[in-house]
Amino acid sequence: MSSAIAGRRYAVALLEVAVEANFLESVTEDLRKIQEVLAASHELVTALRSPLINVDLKSKILEEIFKNEIGEKTMIFIKLLAHKKRANLLAGVIAEFNALIDERNGVINADVKSAVKLSDEQAKELVNSLSARTGKKIRARMLLDENLIGGVTVKIGDTIIDGSISHQLDMLRHSLVAEPA
Repeated sequence: MSSAIAGRRYAVALLEVAVEANFLESVTEDLRKIQEVLAASHELVTALRSPLINVDLKSKILEEIFKNEIGEKTMIFIKLLAHKKRANLLAGVIAEFNALIDERNGVINADVKSAVKLSDEQAKELVNSLSARTGKKIRARMLLDENLIGGVTVKIGDTIIDGSISHQLDMLRHSLVAEPA
């Protein structure tokens, strides 16, 4: 079984149990804390991925790091991952869990690139327009790309909406070159 599939299965199981037992908020917060630690500690990620470190030691490492930081149920879950020889999937499980939470809440991520910084009003208007178009809440990540010359590009999942001047110029160039003289 691939790591992505296994990670998704653990994330789905954790989400289902957390919803059923009514501790979703605490688990979500605990996983956010774990994700921050994993992002900041390359050594911890390397240790969790290492086949040379046995499952008991991985479990003890996780327990020692997070014992005063996360709840009991989340601790049981990450120790279970370690004992099932899946500690290397922890970051992926958290990413999948967050994606499932977003899906459950009707939130999608969008990367918005613009040639110049959008004002708060422009950004809000764009996000509202995208929300109306998709029927979902949009979590926009605003990025600058001076190569666009003007306009914006929006990437939502596999869909790209390109309203940039550079794209319009490329399309015009291709249509002029393709026309017989």
